[in-house]
Amino acid sequence: MTLEGPVLVIAGAGTGKTRTITYRVARLVEIGVNPESILLLTFTRKAAQEMLNRASILLDARCDRVSGGTFHSFANLTLRRYAHLLKYDNSFTILDQGDAEDVINLLRTQEGYDRAKVRFPRKQTLYEIYSKSINTETPIEEIVLNEFPHYYEQTDDILKLFRIYNSYKSKHNLMDYDDLLLNLKRLLEEFEDVRKKLSNQYKYIMIDEYQDTNRLQADIVRLLGMEHRNVMAVGDDSQSIYAFRGANFRNIMDFPKDFPETKIIKLEENYRSTQPILNLANEIIDKAREKYTKVLYTKKPGGELPVIVIAPSENHQSKFV
Repeated sequence: MTLEGPVLVIAGAGTGKTRTITYRVARLVEIGVNPESILLLTFTRKAAQEMLNRASILLDARCDRVSGGTFHSFANLTLRRYAHLLKYDNSFTILDQGDAEDVINLLRTQEGYDRAKVRFPRKQTLYEIYSKSINTETPIEEIVLNEFPHYYEQTDDILKLFRIYNSYKSKHNLMDYDDLLLNLKRLLEEFEDVRKKLSNQYKYIMIDEYQDTNRLQADIVRLLGMEHRNVMAVGDDSQSIYAFRGANFRNIMDFPKDFPETKIIKLEENYRSTQPILNLANEIIDKAREKYTKVLYTKKPGGELPVIVIAPSENHQSKFV
């Protein structure tokens, strides 16, 4: 097992991704690594808890002490200790999406945009624009032009409201979900002593579903791993489907560039499907312009050839399924 240095695990669908992470956690603890120096980042608390529970069953209760959770929960815990460095009180309040939209709407109304002669974006659209700009590290002007061109003439006012929104949060010691990631990155970039301390504290970092990370999250991973480079990313470039919410396919493709001398491990044996289904999947995957080449196979015998069913409506589709 490769324990030191960067590792990229390309885990095809149904190839045992969860099992891979579980066994790595258990193995690290078994050989004497302090569980509290292991950081497991996932997209849901449930996923992290499931993996750590399995590792505990596999080994023992020491695995319960592994730091596991979402990017946002890790950012929250870290900023509770260091937010004062960024001019926040450590007791800052977190705005969920609904709260953030309500604050935007309050400011939108105070600035008179609800009475504007030209239609101005509503709170949900404004939040989406601001959030996507932060998570993809793309200027707001570009987001509006490419995805909301009907509001392009209001770009200056959208930018003005964004500045007012940020000032309001700072004044009232508030952070929304995107601020958690943005401020964690700021902390790691602007305070080298903190970055080194955190990097040396978490000497083994694992990230699940790396194909679904956005650029901001990838930057955080890179900064956290600078002191040791013991970073293992697990994912599948062929399952990158969340670009609409900011996920960046390039993160998994560029991982070996971000972490030179990366060892790439491919999981290709599928435990879920029959070979005829996998043959079809392999043909589709092979058509991708950019990919990690893999050939899914199974030891399960038999299986019917897949067929394409064109349903005239969602109701017909549901009945067929």
